[in-house]
Amino acid sequence: MAFKIFRKNCCGLDVHKTWIYACIGITDSNGRTEYHQSRFSSFTNGLRDLAKWLDKYACKEVCMESTGKYWIPVFNILEQSCMVTLAHPKYTKPQKGNKTDRKDAKWICDLFMCDMIKPSFIPPPDIRQLRDLMRFRMKLTYQVTGMKNRALNCLTVSNLKLDDVFSDVFGKSSRSIIQQILDHPGETFDVAPFVDKRCKHPIEEIQAAVDGAVSREQAAKLKICLDFIDEQQKRIKEIEAEIFRLAEPYSYALELIRTTPGLNKDPLTAIRILSEIGADMSAFPTSKHLVSWAGCCPRNDKSAKNIKGTRISRAGSYLKPILVQIANALLKSNDHPEFRERYRRIKARRGHKKAIVAICRMLLTSIWNILSKLEPYTAKGYLADKVKEHSVVITKAQGLELLRKRGYIFKEELADA
Repeated sequence: MAFKIFRKNCCGLDVHKTWIYACIGITDSNGRTEYHQSRFSSFTNGLRDLAKWLDKYACKEVCMESTGKYWIPVFNILEQSCMVTLAHPKYTKPQKGNKTDRKDAKWICDLFMCDMIKPSFIPPPDIRQLRDLMRFRMKLTYQVTGMKNRALNCLTVSNLKLDDVFSDVFGKSSRSIIQQILDHPGETFDVAPFVDKRCKHPIEEIQAAVDGAVSREQAAKLKICLDFIDEQQKRIKEIEAEIFRLAEPYSYALELIRTTPGLNKDPLTAIRILSEIGADMSAFPTSKHLVSWAGCCPRNDKSAKNIKGTRISRAGSYLKPILVQIANALLKSNDHPEFRERYRRIKARRGHKKAIVAICRMLLTSIWNILSKLEPYTAKGYLADKVKEHSVVITKAQGLELLRKRGYIFKEELADA
């Protein structure tokens, strides 16, 4: 059985840490395909040699797997002269028992030649840099959160109940009290000079909360935790300055995104979403493509008439968490009832988790329309009154009886009694 060839001249790459195996397939007018294979180093000179080798055979279309981070330098070099397609490894999985690096490159070339590979979405270089910094900032934030938990453990072990009297244990008042305890271990002091006047708890309660004993070991651990938190927060500020610099060319798109409910407070939230999906929605033909790419819709797991599962995919691991946070915040707000109404309606039938994913899908659909039409968010259409196709006609006596069953009591009946 012969497959239809869509690309007459293309290349498949099998990327490794040290070596890159390449295979070019050139098909003539008679349908015969000639293959040219070679191996290149993953050093920069080797990548330049690979680009020259592709130019020698006039090959402008290249396909490779997304293997860890090793594909990124290859992509950065080749995208300057070729159309590079990045494929998920599940779409290029070779047959078992017949696998070598050279055969893998030829297999990728054959699949790409017959248009049997689904390309992955790769944003422009500046968006990729912005995405990398946003994800790095997220990792630093996770580290700070973990170290704060360790510091809280030290306070708990030492029976310092600062988390009971301060909403933020690492705020200005609480940090000054902790520093006083570390500088003067074992000494009793008055907490009044360290407490801000806006603190809601009385001074007596705060004084009782610091009546604990910090051992030398716990004090050393707590000091290291606090130093780590301060140092990482400085690094986060530096990263944020670089993020705002990279996001400046997309200020108009960010202004439009921030009209979406839940995205108008923190500018970094809008930047995080932009860094994941990009500003050009032409990569997603419809909003459904964007929702599917982000993993906010059920997977296709169906055979004949049997639906095996309706779970969402694991795609969008960096995008879905922030969408879920926004969705949960919107449910507590009275400013946008269209989200709460949709959540309430779906939760009654499918439960909380599916309802939250539906709100995430609603947010992504709104963002896709905003960036596609370059128009701010509007709730028009979400709150449209649904016209009932038919109404139930009852008599006056039936209506009164229905009200009585629901607990209503008429004044005339009370007067007669």
